Amino acid sequence: MPNIKSAKKRVKVIAKKTLHNKMIKSALKTDLKKFDAAVAEDAANKEELFKIAVGAVDKAALKGTIHKNKANRTKAQLAKKLNSKAE
Repeated sequence: MPNIKSAKKRVKVIAKKTLHNKMIKSALKTDLKKFDAAVAEDAANKEELFKIAVGAVDKAALKGTIHKNKANRTKAQLAKKLNSKAE
């Protein structure tokens, strides 16, 4: 446990940021799983879920929760899944 006032504050701030990042990542994973399930079932709403998943990935990258290169890679993988099942 830190003794210095600024170090105590950093512990509190980091805990708050960690919780925020976990919430964003959890929501992102949920959207990705919904899209994967729709693609596996060949559901009619898979294009709509694709847009939602891409938006969630972009939001996570914008907030700094995930790296921008990971966001681009994930979006490319999602598009590949969508297009491979469409053919």
